[in-house]
Amino acid sequence: MYKLLILDDEPSIINAMVRLIARIPHEQLHGKAAVRTFTDPAQALECIREEPFDLIVTDFRMPSMDGLTFLQQAIEHQPDVARIIISGHADLPVVLSAVNAGIFRFVSKPWDDAELQQSIVQALKLRSMHLENQRLADLVRIQRGELSRQEAMLRQLESESPGITRVERDAEGAIMLELE
Repeated sequence: MYKLLILDDEPSIINAMVRLIARIPHEQLHGKAAVRTFTDPAQALECIREEPFDLIVTDFRMPSMDGLTFLQQAIEHQPDVARIIISGHADLPVVLSAVNAGIFRFVSKPWDDAELQQSIVQALKLRSMHLENQRLADLVRIQRGELSRQEAMLRQLESESPGITRVERDAEGAIMLELE
C-alpha cells in the first residue's frame, strides 16, 4: 500500500484529489492508497518528520509557504519521496523552479482527472523502480567489497522509514529517546 500526502490551502481541492485518488484502480496502486491531507504546510512538515510517504502532492501557491519551499524542507527528511506540484499559475519561472526542485510532474489547475491519476501512478512506479535500483546497486557494492552488509541494511531501513537510523545524543553522549 502506498502512502500519499496532499497539501493544499483549499479544502475543496483536497477533497477533489482524495476522490480522484480513490477512483484509481487498486491494482495500479497495489491495493488502496493511504492518504493524509493538510491545509497547513507546517503541520504537513511535522507529519513528514514522523511518518514516511511515497508521494507528496502539493499546491504551489499557498499563503504561509509556497510549494517549492515546502518540498525543499520535506526532502530534507524524506529525500526519496516522489513529488508532484499542482498550480493554477503556470508561468515559466514557476515551472523551471519546480523542475529544478526535482519534481516528477507539474500539473496545471484545473487538471484533467485521467492525467492526474496517471501522473500519480507513474510517480509511484518511478519511485519504486528507483528504490529497487538503489537496493540492487548496494548488492553489487557488497559483492565488490565496496559496501558492508550493515551499511546496505541501514540504507534500506532509512529508505523505508526516513530518520530511523538517526540517533540524537545529549552532551554526555547518552542516547535521547522521545517518550510519548
